[in-house]
Amino acid sequence: GFRLHLDSSPENSPVKKSQMSSPPVTKASDQQSSDSKQLTHQMAVSAEKGIPVGSNVTAEKSNHVPSDGHVQKEIRKLKEAEKNSSNQPIIDAGQKRFGAITCNVCGMLYTASNPEDETQHMLFHNQFISAVKYVGWKKERIVSEYPDGRIIMVLPDDPKYALKKVEEIREMVDNDLGFQQVPLRLHSRTKTLMFISSDKKIVGCLIAEHIQWGYRVIEDNIPSEKCEKDQIISERVKAWCCSTTPESAICGISRIWVFSMMRRKKIASRMIECLRNHFIYGSHLSKDEIAFSDPTPDGKLFATNYCGTSQFLVYNFVSGHHAVS
Repeated sequence: GFRLHLDSSPENSPVKKSQMSSPPVTKASDQQSSDSKQLTHQMAVSAEKGIPVGSNVTAEKSNHVPSDGHVQKEIRKLKEAEKNSSNQPIIDAGQKRFGAITCNVCGMLYTASNPEDETQHMLFHNQFISAVKYVGWKKERIVSEYPDGRIIMVLPDDPKYALKKVEEIREMVDNDLGFQQVPLRLHSRTKTLMFISSDKKIVGCLIAEHIQWGYRVIEDNIPSEKCEKDQIISERVKAWCCSTTPESAICGISRIWVFSMMRRKKIASRMIECLRNHFIYGSHLSKDEIAFSDPTPDGKLFATNYCGTSQFLVYNFVSGHHAVS
């Protein structure tokens, strides 16, 4: 039959140019000028990383371009804060020769000597700090508790302050993943899960919606013996396909994200387990009843590891025609 061709290479992913750039590969030009250095940014996905989903949104009105003086002042503040921070060292990420460093607060990878990168870092840094802060609510819907935190669920008919926090974290997640944004459609049965760390920060987020159909990813012939690093590189430079034959599905994961410095702690897996137990009251969803929305290359690896097969279900969140209101 026909095959639907989904090109998930970074250069073809929808990127919000005013906020973030896609990071997988940093190209060094022959001339080591600051103009040639591009913003690089770690995706919020890896083996325990989130499954980002394509979305399109106009830039926040509040994200106006600050004056040069204000930007430089904020950059100096951030540099001083990072220098004085002793909680976590700056990660070299193996790209020191390009001047790329990772902020030890927001986790963003950027070129310190590039004014444009520093401006983007300042904007995201401030947004990140505000979004992940969690003061707690009187009526939390706790679905699971762990030694290192808890998972809460937010529904569309919850109080406005809860929905406001969901929207704030979603905007930050979309920026972190380098996607354009579209207003989230809070369907009557949409569920948002947030992982709250023991130090009262939102370090994981999953947004799910009801769907009717998913499409099976067509398995490629690339050997699976590759190490994870080689797999990631391979996924980033190739396109992949899925079947055009719809299969019954119940739950669509439109977004799943884990803070870059909290990965490898099973946070994403724990959120999906909670989702499977609480998406439909009194029912436990199987992995075949879940579909992921247009995962990025890193997200595809996560879904493959979680589902135990590279032939998992996907659906197109951007088009929205498979969603159920």
